[in-house]
Amino acid sequence: MSQLKNFFDASAVAIIGASNTPGKIGYAILRNMLDCGYPGRIYPINPRDKEILGLAAYPSLAALPEKVDLAVISVPARMVLPVARECGEHGVKHLVTITAGFKELGKEGLEAEKELINICRQYGMRNLGPNCAGMMDTHVPINTSFAKGFPLKGDIAFYSQSGAMMIAILDWSRSIGLGFSKVVSLGNKADLSEIDFIEEAADDPYTRVILCYIEDVMDGARFLEVVGRATRKKPVIILKSGTSQAGALAASSHTGALAGSDLAYDTAFKQCGVIRARSMTELFDLAIAFSQCPVPRGDKVAIVTNSGGPGIITTDNVELKGLQMSRFTKETLDELRAGLPPEAGIYNPVDVLGDAKTDRYRFALEKVCSDPNTDSVVLLMCPTAVTEPVETSRALIEMRDRYPDKPFLAAYMGGGSLQEGAEMLARAGIPCFTFPEPGINAIKELVNYGKFKDTPPSGDELAFPDVDKRAVKAIFYDVVKDNRLVLLGSEAYDVARAYGIPAAPIVLATSPEEAVEEAEKMGYPVVMKVASPKILHKTDVGGVKVGLQNADQVRSAFVEIMENVTRLMPQAVVYGIEVQKMMPRGNELIIGMTRDVQFGPMIGCGLGGIYVNLLKDVSFRLARGLNRREIEAMLMETKAYTLLRGYRGEQPSDIPALVEAIARVARLVLDFPEITEMDINPVFTYPSGLSALDVKITISLS
Repeated sequence: MSQLKNFFDASAVAIIGASNTPGKIGYAILRNMLDCGYPGRIYPINPRDKEILGLAAYPSLAALPEKVDLAVISVPARMVLPVARECGEHGVKHLVTITAGFKELGKEGLEAEKELINICRQYGMRNLGPNCAGMMDTHVPINTSFAKGFPLKGDIAFYSQSGAMMIAILDWSRSIGLGFSKVVSLGNKADLSEIDFIEEAADDPYTRVILCYIEDVMDGARFLEVVGRATRKKPVIILKSGTSQAGALAASSHTGALAGSDLAYDTAFKQCGVIRARSMTELFDLAIAFSQCPVPRGDKVAIVTNSGGPGIITTDNVELKGLQMSRFTKETLDELRAGLPPEAGIYNPVDVLGDAKTDRYRFALEKVCSDPNTDSVVLLMCPTAVTEPVETSRALIEMRDRYPDKPFLAAYMGGGSLQEGAEMLARAGIPCFTFPEPGINAIKELVNYGKFKDTPPSGDELAFPDVDKRAVKAIFYDVVKDNRLVLLGSEAYDVARAYGIPAAPIVLATSPEEAVEEAEKMGYPVVMKVASPKILHKTDVGGVKVGLQNADQVRSAFVEIMENVTRLMPQAVVYGIEVQKMMPRGNELIIGMTRDVQFGPMIGCGLGGIYVNLLKDVSFRLARGLNRREIEAMLMETKAYTLLRGYRGEQPSDIPALVEAIARVARLVLDFPEITEMDINPVFTYPSGLSALDVKITISLS
C-alpha cells in the first residue's frame, strides 16, 4: 500500500521561500499554485513580506493559523536543514525540496542530504527531492513546480529523474494535446523515488499508464517487488539512461563478461513486466498507444492502405516485430473482392488504391474489422489528389467505436494536407503517426503486455530442503581464512554437491600416490589439473592432463604438471593437483552467475565450452523471484535450446534436470551473497541427467 496519502491532495500547503519578485523560483511556484486552481489553502512563508501575490504572507510555520500537510521548500541550501526541522516540529507530513546544492555537488553536499533525510525520518516526514522541479496533479489540481504552464488533464503519470526533461516534455505535450494525471520531478531521490510513485499510481483511479525517465534504481529488491505488483494492474513504461555501476567493473568470469553494463536493467524490467523504451520518442509513442488503445486479444494485424509501398513496408515491420498478418476468412475475401476494384489488393495488406475516397476506405475497414482473425487495425494514408483525410478519419473513428476491444492506429504519411485528419484522430483518442513503424512497435508492446498479464505471477521463490548450508559456510570460512577469493576446483565441487548440483567428482591430491589412490576410487579415465588460484588458464602452462587410463599415467601426469608449473610460473602458490572423473561428452552448456549492484545475482545459461565468448548465446534472469517457468523461458531464448531438444537425429537432453540445476544455482547464490561470480562451464547434458565439469566460484571477503 502506498504511503503517499495526502501528498498530492494536501488540504493546505506552505510555500517556504515564496517571493514577490518575478523570476524567482519562489514566485513561480506560488504563481503556479494560484493559476492551476488548487482548491486548498496556500500559505506563503517569507519573513520580509506581509503579502505575496495577493495572499497574506507569514514569517514562519509557527505563525500559521493551522497545520499544513505539505511544505514546498525553496530557500538557499544552507537554510534547508533548519527549515526541514521546523517543518517536522510543526507536524508537516510531506516535503517538496526544490533547492539544489546537495549530493550532486560532492561529499559535503552528500552529508547535508543525509542529514535532511535523518530529519525527515526523525519526524516521520516523506521528502521529494532535493534538487527537483516539483510535482503536479491535474485532477486535484496542484502544481508545486516552477515549470512554465500546467499540463493538460489526462491519464498518464510521468515521473522524471531530470527536472529539465520534465519541463521540456510539459511544454511539448501541450503542443500535441497530450494530457497527464500526475507529473513529478524526482531530483536526487534522497527519500521518495520512482518506486514510491509507481506504487501510488498503480492504485490511482485517474492514471491508466505509468511513465518514467530514470538514470538509476537505488533499491533493486524493492523495485522488483513493488513494480512487479504495479505492472499487474497498469502498464509501466520506463526510459532508462546511463549504465549500471557493476558494468564498469572488470569481470573475471565468462558470465560477468557476457552480462554487459546494462543487462541487469533489461533483465529486471523483463521479469517484473516493465516495458522498456529506448528513446524519448518511443517513450511517448508507447504512452499514447497504451493510454488510448485496449490490449488486443491476439497478435494478428490487419492493414488498410491506399499505397502499395507503405503497405509492404508495414508488412515487413509486422513480421520483424514478431507479430502476424491477419489471414482473412474466405467470406471476408469474397466480400472484399466483390466490393473493391479488380486492381485492389485484398489479401492483407488491403490496398484500396491511390484513388480511394472515404467510401472505399470505410468498406475495407468494415470487412477487415469484422473478420475474426483481426486483432489490431492499422490504417495507412498517402496524400493524393482525391484523398479525403477528414472524412476518412471520421470513418476510422466510427469503426473504433464499433469495435472498442481492438486497437486502431493510423499512419498519415504526409504533411499539411493530412494535418486536419490527423488532429481529428488525436482528439478522438486514436494514435496517428507520420510513419508506420512506431505504430507497429506499439502494437507489439501491447501484445506483449497482454501476454504478461495473462501469465500467472511467479509465486514462491525456489526452495530446496535438502541443501547443506552449513557445509558451504564451512568451505567459505576456510577460503577466507586462507586469504583467498577464488575457490579451488575441489572446494567448488563440494559447494555444488552441498546444493545438489550434479558435478563430476574432483579431489585435491598433494602427492603422486595420493593422486593414484583417488583415481582408483573414482574409476578411470580421469583428468588432472593444477590447483592454484593464481593460474586462470591452466592449459597454457601445461597444467592439465586428460584421458588418463591407469596408475602409471596418473603418477607421470602429477610430476609433469608440477614441473611445468614450477618452470613457467615459479611464483604461483600451488595447493596440489586435482583429480577429476572424466565424464562422457554431451551438449556443452554454461550456467553462470554475476552479481549486479542494484538487483543482486543474475543467472545466465546458454551454449558453453570454448566458444562461449565467441557465440555469446546466453540468456539471463535475476535469481530473486526466479521460478522454473522463468528458467524454461530463459532456455527457450537461446540457440542451445534447439540442441537440447534434439538436433538432426540426436537424442534430446534432460531439460528438467537442467532446469533443476539452474534453480539450485539460483538458490545457492541467493543464500550466499558473498558469492560475487560463479561459472559452471562446461555443463554436459545427457538424455538422462547432466554433469558439471568445471565449477569456478569467486567470493568477497566482506
